[in-house]
Amino acid sequence: MNHSAEGVIRFDLTHTKTPALPVEDTATLRAWFTILRQLELLGQDPGRYLGYAYGNISTRTQGGFVISCTQTSGKTALQQEDFALVTGFDTRSNRLVSEGPCPPSSEAMTHGAVYQALPRTGAVFHVHSPIIWRQARALALPETDPSIEYGTPEMAEAVMTLLQDNPARVFSMGGHEDGIVAWGGNAAEAGCRLLDTLAQARTQSNRLR
Repeated sequence: MNHSAEGVIRFDLTHTKTPALPVEDTATLRAWFTILRQLELLGQDPGRYLGYAYGNISTRTQGGFVISCTQTSGKTALQQEDFALVTGFDTRSNRLVSEGPCPPSSEAMTHGAVYQALPRTGAVFHVHSPIIWRQARALALPETDPSIEYGTPEMAEAVMTLLQDNPARVFSMGGHEDGIVAWGGNAAEAGCRLLDTLAQARTQSNRLR
């Protein structure tokens, strides 16, 4: 696995720096960030992933989708200025357009692929959970090919294919260590589905002891 690429934006990004997004566009994401940060599903650890911050969250908006900015997950809480608005993307040409105080997460293209494949999706959470990742097959979670790296057109295409073939709401990123993606009609659905999967993974782990 290529840890050296962790946290690096690998798509062609056109980002326009603008003021912070309206508070109503980020309030729910900021609440869920705090919850997931406390569970260490988002964060930053010098001993993991070469010290890069890990995880990102987003919600669909009328103009695209709002996503946490690159390398912000190490913070204990996010503010309005820690989010970007993605206004356009193309998975095939690997191009993405955004605006906001800071560039979007390096996983923004994966989020976009989920929104494109599932029009009713309202929120996407990408976290890192070693226990879910290790138990993915036991939990029958769909999994992307381990040879496909994050933030690439291949990952975006794989996600779209996987979602069409397996209409689950959680999948494992086989080539992105500990990477788990959950989604739902809104942030609450995505978060609750993720927490339920975490509980299932811990239950499965306990059975193996």
